[in-house]
Amino acid sequence: MNVLSFGSCNIDYVYHMDQFIRPGETKSCLHLDQNCGGKGLNQSIALAQAGAKVFHAGLIGAEGTFLREKMQSKGVDTTFVRVGEGAGGHAIIQVDENGQNCIILYGGTNRQITPVFIDEVLEQFNAGDILVLQNEISNIPCLMEKAYAKGLRIAFNAAPYDDAVRSYPLEKVEWLIVNEVEGGGLSGESDYEKIAQKLAQIYPQAKIMLTLGKSGCIYRCGNEVLFQRACRVEAVDTTAAGDTFIGYFIRGIADDLPMSETLKLATAASAIAVARPGAADSVPEYREVLASPLLSTL
Repeated sequence: MNVLSFGSCNIDYVYHMDQFIRPGETKSCLHLDQNCGGKGLNQSIALAQAGAKVFHAGLIGAEGTFLREKMQSKGVDTTFVRVGEGAGGHAIIQVDENGQNCIILYGGTNRQITPVFIDEVLEQFNAGDILVLQNEISNIPCLMEKAYAKGLRIAFNAAPYDDAVRSYPLEKVEWLIVNEVEGGGLSGESDYEKIAQKLAQIYPQAKIMLTLGKSGCIYRCGNEVLFQRACRVEAVDTTAAGDTFIGYFIRGIADDLPMSETLKLATAASAIAVARPGAADSVPEYREVLASPLLSTL
């Protein structure tokens, strides 16, 4: 079984601050890092670090060829990564002294995904393969429709969330992956238990994966409900925590692991990632997660 991560590639400009900047304020940052990022790239690397056979498809700018090289160095197949027109996607990220972040995204070449390119990529995949999507590229509904018609199993991370997500053909999604903000937007609920319950009602065909940060996560499939508490770690940078979790979650699915084991692996992996600076570079390897003392505490 192959995993296709069709998603964004960004250059992350990370500004480390003592506190987030306020409206009207001019302030110097403590220091600046330039990293590889984008939810698509991060999740592709997380999948590869978790041991999955993963292909990344997407468009980068001419200035972003090092993003492709980074994925290759981590074991991602980049056959379907092409150079688009103009500037590539990038993100301006503030990280405060508590490890929290706020992010401004510029779509760039990530918004140049066309139906022709989609057809070209999907032609190389078969029924039963897993398609991993986020909401940082163009033509997501087209991707869902074409992949579903071909028999691919779709995992959709509805991030970053906007109202357009409600109009997507989510009835074709097998795994709907959201945090409290995204889940609240789709469900209209604020309590996390009600979010998971309402999403299961709205999208009965989907398996709901609700991540709750330091409060853990809830997995709901029909009448099956699993709660996994989080690990207690000191956060340094939470930028790729969710992407790390998703990479390990999908790897567990691809390997047909018990869901309880999958959630523990994904939780431990994301805890390791938040204790490190950076996005893609913070994702741990599978063997490191297996050897981590965090795993035994779950």
